[in-house]
Amino acid sequence: MPKARVLTPAYRVAGSGAGHKKKKELNKGEEMPTKKAKAGNRQASAADVVAMLKRMGNTKVRDGMARYAIPSDEAFGVSVGKIRDLGKRLGRDHELAIELWKEEWYEARMLCAFIDDPAKVTPAQMDRWCKDFDSWAICDTICFHLFDRTPHAFKKIAQWSREKGEFQKRAAFALLASVALHDKEAGDEPFAKCLPLIERAATDNRNFVKKGVSWALRGVGRRSGMLYSVSVAMAKRMAGSPDSTVRWVGKDVLKDLERPMVKKRLKA
Repeated sequence: MPKARVLTPAYRVAGSGAGHKKKKELNKGEEMPTKKAKAGNRQASAADVVAMLKRMGNTKVRDGMARYAIPSDEAFGVSVGKIRDLGKRLGRDHELAIELWKEEWYEARMLCAFIDDPAKVTPAQMDRWCKDFDSWAICDTICFHLFDRTPHAFKKIAQWSREKGEFQKRAAFALLASVALHDKEAGDEPFAKCLPLIERAATDNRNFVKKGVSWALRGVGRRSGMLYSVSVAMAKRMAGSPDSTVRWVGKDVLKDLERPMVKKRLKA
């Protein structure tokens, strides 16, 4: 649990002059921080943003997190939609993201996915943050909205697939699934090289690992006709495995990849 902090009040956003569009309506009690003097383009300090997130918190949202296996001890109860909206208003700010991650609050870390600059994310930063992953929500959001846009993604997929922690290992496959969906330029080869990593990890019976492995293989299989063929072949082999976890992964992948709509999309 983070140490108790004095949460400083945020500041109101100022208009930008003639022709400025009407400011988006904020939530009750929520204020948008202004750019501070001598702060360059910085809109807010980490303390400002944490204070804002705290005011945005909702007890019902926080209490409901347990239903989705998300720890709430260090959370305010802010929906992902509101976090994403706040990220849009703050804009890209790598330095602010680094400071927010250190605050340890769930919502502050989720916000990092929407404000950090992928071009400035380093391999060392990815490793530090990966070690801090403590839920599927943080893991998947960071991988899906930030890490998959860095040039280091494939190296981290291979590296993290050997991790011991449940969410650290899941990160490898959440990242692979995210890259498979978002990277429109990569060819088949780097994804084909990841297939042995998927097959090796399919024996891990931890809930969030096996679901991440299935997600990754389904994502790779949707990339192209060639990857579809090899992914389905692998899934069929897994579905006949004597290992119950491997068998579950294989059947789960086949249930998705053999749907008519998936085949139709690949042909198109």
